[in-house]
Amino acid sequence: MKHILLSTFLFSICSSLTAQEKSGKDRVEAFISRFNKKMDTVTWLCEYDNIAWWTSDSVSASPAEEQSKLGAEWFCFKKEDLWHAAYGKFVNGQYQMAYHYVVDTNNSIRRSYSTIDTFTSNSFCRGLINGTNLLNKYPDSIKVKFNQYIKRNQDGTIAVWFFPAFTSKGIAVWGGEFYYLFDSTGNNLVLKSEFSQGYKGYKPDPKKEIWLEYENVDEPTLGGAFFVWYYRTYFDRIVVDAKKIKSTVFHDEKGYYWVHATKD
Repeated sequence: MKHILLSTFLFSICSSLTAQEKSGKDRVEAFISRFNKKMDTVTWLCEYDNIAWWTSDSVSASPAEEQSKLGAEWFCFKKEDLWHAAYGKFVNGQYQMAYHYVVDTNNSIRRSYSTIDTFTSNSFCRGLINGTNLLNKYPDSIKVKFNQYIKRNQDGTIAVWFFPAFTSKGIAVWGGEFYYLFDSTGNNLVLKSEFSQGYKGYKPDPKKEIWLEYENVDEPTLGGAFFVWYYRTYFDRIVVDAKKIKSTVFHDEKGYYWVHATKD
């Protein structure tokens, strides 16, 4: 996925939804609450994505001999105010770390030679490997390149997300999203959510309006919200068109904000 350096934007939820009855108002408030929770996750996903791109650029600039030690297992995590990114490979149940980068609050990147605790590294690797195996069983997933995101929740469980990546030909892809929740070890699946309605892509064009048609869901999915927020500067406007609600992002001199509208 192409890198966007996220500045501080004004984020507010604006709704053009109207309710003539209390039940209608309650539904509106419930939707806004659900959407705000999705945007909390979207904001975190975008931050994770930035850390991944910045540090992977550093890996790419390192000597080929060091890069030869890499496998498919890499991950990021935030501890207090610092982001960490680890690159290496998982061998015989143990993570062999080749690179460890730390990113501070000023977005300054430095390489660290300190170790990461084995519980974190091994459980994250297992979560990513098991999530990828589940993803690869899903129809059409092997035809699409995905970006991966992983996070330890406050209760110790491990969340793994997969979203279509920005292609090598410069196409922004949408249409599938996968979420897997594992126990603290990364071994046992607790919950999963798999969504795919076929994949479509658009060439970025700041003068173009695009529509993401979600015919089988009532409101914007996490992946739909993530696509809009991530690519909001790549297009003039992106509209998520679900069965009951249309959502889009507008921007002015104060920043970016969401607008939602019910459908007749």
